Amino acid sequence: MNTRRNRIASPALWLMILLMITMAIGRAERVNNSSSAGLFWSTAKEDEDQPRKAERNDDSTAAAIVNDHDELDGGFSSIDGMLQWAIGHSDPAKLKETAQDVQRLSPSELKKRQMEIKELMEKLKTPSDAQLIQIAIDDLNNSTLSLEDSQRALQELLILVEPIDNANDLSKLGGLSVLVGQLNHPDTDIRKISAWILGKASQNNPLVQKQVLELGALSKLMKMVKSSFVEEAVKALYTVSSLIRNNLAGQEMFYVEAGDLMLQDILGNSSFDIRLRRKAVSLVGDLAKCQLENMHKVEPPLFCDRFFLKSVVDLTASADLDLQEKALAAIKNLLQFRTTEALVLKDFCGLDTALERLRQQLQEVMLEEDQRDYAMDVEALRREVELIFFRKLDDSGSNMIR
Repeated sequence: MNTRRNRIASPALWLMILLMITMAIGRAERVNNSSSAGLFWSTAKEDEDQPRKAERNDDSTAAAIVNDHDELDGGFSSIDGMLQWAIGHSDPAKLKETAQDVQRLSPSELKKRQMEIKELMEKLKTPSDAQLIQIAIDDLNNSTLSLEDSQRALQELLILVEPIDNANDLSKLGGLSVLVGQLNHPDTDIRKISAWILGKASQNNPLVQKQVLELGALSKLMKMVKSSFVEEAVKALYTVSSLIRNNLAGQEMFYVEAGDLMLQDILGNSSFDIRLRRKAVSLVGDLAKCQLENMHKVEPPLFCDRFFLKSVVDLTASADLDLQEKALAAIKNLLQFRTTEALVLKDFCGLDTALERLRQQLQEVMLEEDQRDYAMDVEALRREVELIFFRKLDDSGSNMIR
């Protein structure tokens, strides 16, 4: 008798799963048909019904479905998991009624229902990130793809490459060469997003950095930094920074491409967008820090150029706290080079005057409650820079006496 009950119960539960999956698919399709649901679907491969990765949004219905044990995101790791979900989302009375109905089904009918469940499970499967990356790459390689669909494929890659494993998959699947090729695209947005993806994939990833550099992307990106389209220039400089940060080979290529002159031009010209200037001075700080950690490498002439040093010091006069903080961080690193002369910083760059002016400015900002904490952090950094500077100035005076 117990054996018979087990045989009856198993198909019953299969059918309960079928009912619950059917409901889930119905809900998913309603969300997908909504213009505000925010679900991504395939671009060039739309006819093949291959779903794109869903993006979260503030729509309560979509959020409820996505968060409901992740049933629509490949969240069922096993039949048991699906079974538990089905039971937990079923009305007990209907569950009992379904079980009774199943007892009246013939073996052939039960087999048919099981096949329907299998088909529905296949329909619910979402592609892996690697598969989605491959779909996007295939779209970009499709010469007949519309501009809008190309942009959509790039936007999806932008999300997908954030995890380092996905960035490595992008490389294995040939996506890096495709993206480097897109840097020559006539459309500004295509160039901008392609650069952005390369920057994300390269961040703290020596393997991807090396491959992107070998593909000749650096010179293209540095030309894009000079673009009259601000967003393109900002994203290009972001990617340049990602490519050469803590990468000595990349930094050598950067200087060969006259990267030092590019930085000096941006820092010394207040007409450049503030975001571009922030990224430029942040890169200066990173380059200086890397050089300090690799003193066996020949020091770039840039770090002791008085005009360059003055352009960095002058940034402390900005009204932008973020830019001031990044400028102080760069100055702190530059002060630690033996070749950086304290007297040049004082007499030519006016660092002492700049630091005092900044102190007074920060005191005023601290009166504003919403910026007080940030201003106090910047002031702490300012005092640290001032201490290093005056110590270097004292050492310089002592050496002159000797």
